[in-house]
Amino acid sequence: MSKRVLIIDDEMGIRKITQISLKAIAGWEVLVAASGSEGLSIAQTEPLDVILLDVMMPEMDGITTFKQLQSNPSTRAIPTILLTAKAHVSEQQEFTKLPVKGIITKPFKAPDLVKQMKSLLNWKD
Repeated sequence: MSKRVLIIDDEMGIRKITQISLKAIAGWEVLVAASGSEGLSIAQTEPLDVILLDVMMPEMDGITTFKQLQSNPSTRAIPTILLTAKAHVSEQQEFTKLPVKGIITKPFKAPDLVKQMKSLLNWKD
């Protein structure tokens, strides 16, 4: 059965390229949300295998969104991978304190994204 991925990112370009990449390379079903609140609503109503969550977003940032996912029993168990353009080691160390599956730094190459996700989630082909 195909994996279901939710991408929560305010940048339309990132959402599009990630969605196309995951569908084309891995054959996964991809849902998209342009904001944290939209992502929370989708996560509560759709069965998901993983969430790719952008850290830097207006209104509700990725960390706030993640904490809300964690506080809801219906979304707490969904594995989450943070997407970040923040390359500073100190900032990434803060993220590692969160119970996320991993951190992927933007920009990324499409084939590398699929490999990184499979590795972080221990998914086999």
